[in-house]
Amino acid sequence: MQERANSEKNRKERRRELYQLLGDLPEVEREISASKIEEEKRGPYILEKLLLDLNGIEPVPAYFVYPQEQRGPFPVILYHHAHGGDYVLGKDELVRGRDVLQKPSYAEVLTEKGYSALCIDSWCFGERRGRSESETFKEMLWSGQVLWGMMVYDSLRAIDYLASRAEVNIKRLGTMGISMGSTMAWWTAALDPRIKVCIDICCLTDYQALVKSRGLDGHAIYYYVPRLLKYFTTVDINKLIVPRPHLSLAGNFDLLTPPEGLDRIDKELGEAYLSEGAQDAWKLVRSNTGHFETAAMRREILLFLKQWL
Repeated sequence: MQERANSEKNRKERRRELYQLLGDLPEVEREISASKIEEEKRGPYILEKLLLDLNGIEPVPAYFVYPQEQRGPFPVILYHHAHGGDYVLGKDELVRGRDVLQKPSYAEVLTEKGYSALCIDSWCFGERRGRSESETFKEMLWSGQVLWGMMVYDSLRAIDYLASRAEVNIKRLGTMGISMGSTMAWWTAALDPRIKVCIDICCLTDYQALVKSRGLDGHAIYYYVPRLLKYFTTVDINKLIVPRPHLSLAGNFDLLTPPEGLDRIDKELGEAYLSEGAQDAWKLVRSNTGHFETAAMRREILLFLKQWL
């Protein structure tokens, strides 16, 4: 018992260290407000179009979906959209999907299974587009901010918003996404213990393996946090999720997730979960595919959610 308490104390300190690398962020105590722009019924779910004040700098458009024919409070998924060079799609990925995802969309699939879900437009995407990612990154850097840090901050504050909703059972909170959304899923799960289940699709990238394979240009500029590798590896960040359930899905031919790195992540996280007596809570599923969700991956995801959330 004492050993587990010490482990959690160490994780808490490491979370603080990781958060401090994310640049000058807005205050976490600031009040969050929300306005509903529109509500519509879409098949099995109700879609709310929202405008959230998460950071005090610019409004954050968001979609919240929940089952139409069921009563809450519902378990909830904080869903993160991908990058893919598509700055228009943003949060619409939740309801429309994208070409690297299986059909139907996650809004439809999740609500049919009794979950609610929230997806926000990240900086530079969806209704927050207008300035390029590069321009935004450069201006923030001059001001002591980090684009990835500001993205992560909004995701963490989105959890605070979800906690305020009567329809949501915040004790049953999961997070997921593909590509950039995958990276955001494991970062937010590492930084916020309120997340009970983490599912990342096609982007659990080992940083050292990415450098070795000369794959840095495969990730856009948002991805890079100054001084990160002086203090953290990919495994170090993901150890902050232990012992909570974590499913990772990857393609062996995906250039964004070099196989050597996946080997290292699986070995070290497997050992970390075993040391906490939670070996069943970590699962890496690898396929001989590229950077996309397969039907088999979709099945694994839904089974994992059913088991753990």
